[in-house]
Amino acid sequence: KPHGFHFLFIHRIGHSFIFCFQLPEALLQERDKRAKWHGIPVLLQELYESSHLNSDFTRTHTVLKELSSLLSMEAMSFVTEDRKTAQESTFPNTYTFDLFGGVDLLVELLMRPTLTTLQKPKMNDDLVKDCLSVLYNCCICTEGVTKILASRDDFVLFLFTLMTNKKTFLQTATLIEDILGVKKEMIQLEWIPNLSGLVQSFDQQQLANFCRILSVTISEPDVGNDDKHTLLAKNAQQKRNTSPSRAEVNQVTLLNIPGFIERLCKLATRKVSEATGTSNFLQELEEWYTWLDNTLVLDALMQIATDEAEHSSTESSDESTLATIPLRHRLPQSMKIVHEIMYKVEVLYVLCVLLMGRQRNQVHKMLAEFRLIPGLNNLFDKLIWRKYTTSNHVVHGQNENCDCSPEISFKIQFLRLLQSFSDHHENKYLLLNAQELNELSAISLKANIPEVEALVNTDRSLVCDGKKGLLTRLLTIMKREPPDSSFRFWQARAVESFLRGATSYADQMFLLKRGLLEHILFCIIDSGCKSRDVLQSYFDLLGELMKFNIDAFKRFNKYVNTEEKFQVFLTQINSSLVDSNMLVRCIVLSLDRFESQTEDVKVLSECCLLSYMARVENRLSFLFRLVNIINVQTLTQENVSCLNTSLVILMLARRRGKLPFYLNALREKEYAEKYPGCLLNNFHNLLRFWQHHYLNKDKDSTCLENSSCIPFSFWKETVSVLLGEDRTSPCAIIGYIDEPYMELDRDLLED
Repeated sequence: KPHGFHFLFIHRIGHSFIFCFQLPEALLQERDKRAKWHGIPVLLQELYESSHLNSDFTRTHTVLKELSSLLSMEAMSFVTEDRKTAQESTFPNTYTFDLFGGVDLLVELLMRPTLTTLQKPKMNDDLVKDCLSVLYNCCICTEGVTKILASRDDFVLFLFTLMTNKKTFLQTATLIEDILGVKKEMIQLEWIPNLSGLVQSFDQQQLANFCRILSVTISEPDVGNDDKHTLLAKNAQQKRNTSPSRAEVNQVTLLNIPGFIERLCKLATRKVSEATGTSNFLQELEEWYTWLDNTLVLDALMQIATDEAEHSSTESSDESTLATIPLRHRLPQSMKIVHEIMYKVEVLYVLCVLLMGRQRNQVHKMLAEFRLIPGLNNLFDKLIWRKYTTSNHVVHGQNENCDCSPEISFKIQFLRLLQSFSDHHENKYLLLNAQELNELSAISLKANIPEVEALVNTDRSLVCDGKKGLLTRLLTIMKREPPDSSFRFWQARAVESFLRGATSYADQMFLLKRGLLEHILFCIIDSGCKSRDVLQSYFDLLGELMKFNIDAFKRFNKYVNTEEKFQVFLTQINSSLVDSNMLVRCIVLSLDRFESQTEDVKVLSECCLLSYMARVENRLSFLFRLVNIINVQTLTQENVSCLNTSLVILMLARRRGKLPFYLNALREKEYAEKYPGCLLNNFHNLLRFWQHHYLNKDKDSTCLENSSCIPFSFWKETVSVLLGEDRTSPCAIIGYIDEPYMELDRDLLED
């Protein structure tokens, strides 16, 4: 082998590629046979030589098509094979193409118009499309290629300029989505040249696909399940990052594009013209989805149909009998529905992220104005929750990728949007229709209580149409779901968000009258449901539904009418206090209010749940376990509620002058279990963290106050009293820890 070959190979291998056009063709052909390169280096050499500045690209395109055929089969095998198998496979043709500089050559070809004005003639659209397709095939087969392209901001921004051409839009969008998925630093949308003009130039189909790209740019980087990150680590992160994140900046950029949200609302709520003969929709859906990788593949299919229709119009009737029946009219009706569903998944995701961002109130105002909720309500039966598919889903747990098909993903995204829309916002009443709003007013009038201000202020021209509002429709399908269906989790979260915030008796009664409490109890007690996620969501919903509502407790007692049922209910609660502690908090708070306001003691004693919680030994048992199952190092957004529930028990005890009794009981429990100091020192550290965490977060403090009806000032006072440094104070934790066992983790927060 010539010395030059060795030198060039060693020099280039550090950069992971070789420019084949620097090697003699004879050498390439000789090595090709032994290395099984399938002629790729020689073809790349020809591609380079045929793409000079004065080239008309005719030969270039022919060579590229030949290369594409060698690479496309590997890309197809990656898409159709099981993902795990595919990742373990090798793709020799793609590897060889990249190794000999093919990827860099195509990038240079595409970007040449931005680097020189000497290139004549310009590349035609078909050649650009094929260049993009080959790059995409390389990306999906070789992760290293994607990362290299992602590191080139100039190329990424250049790709966005190609999206202005409708003929190259799909290939460009596919490649951008893949690149942004591995990009280390999130791109800032404001860097994109004339972003506003670009977005406004999109038709609705293009805008829906653009949402796939946007979803990567407006979501905070996925570093795992948010609930599982410790609050200690998250607080430290927030201290380091005081300025808005790139995702937050991108959200603002989008909201500043004229007409953007209005167009998304139209996309989310547009109807699908349905034909008959789609009863096998679910079966067809699963069959198609096994090989349709994403929305963009579906678009390609629809584009072929459109091209066929246009082509047929140029042919005479005797030349093509198929021309009289365009392909797009022959596509299965179900595919048109899936096409629309997959669009809506992307649109709803973007709207959901924006609803949870810092500009939430601005987004809420626009979604109401553009009638998103009434539009979704009109789609509910025919598209979102088609009746004949409700019982056919395979049951999935929350950690088992339950959004495995377009329809399931669509439903979950829809429920997440409802949850975000209703949560702690007065616009939640837009989920009802005019008749249902009147019903809420009548409930308040009958109970002789004032109407909720948000209800009075609701613009009735923006509420749901038809016989049922969206909330009522949601309750109906909720009752039909199989016990362990993952939809139950999201359905319960959506309904719970409607109740969250300041407790509304009318809202509770509206749902109680529709049998929600009995349905929840059936799921917890009688259905055999084993899913912890579903049970947690039902416990939380039950807590919001029953809080401070004596009628709800009476209904509970009527359903749980045997000791056996009550014991099953208690077993479910006690099996995981992290899941059920919000319900425990509701019962404790409600009992305290009923005892102070109700003269009829008989009502309280007859309710098995209230009488159970009225026994001090039971409240102490919950307190012991709540304090014992958490510590500062393991506190997360999911289990911090255990700390707040334990605080509620102690605050109510303090109001009644019983705080010393409870603290002494904790001390006695420590000694009885033979670990003196551990429980109280742990609780002391937890409360110090509580001060550190909550006194700097207005939103969290407001939520605590609204959900408990206890002024936040009393929360702060109680924590300060408990953390008092006077050992003689009967309400200070330190007074109940013996000297040898004090300050076990004193420096935890400082560390």
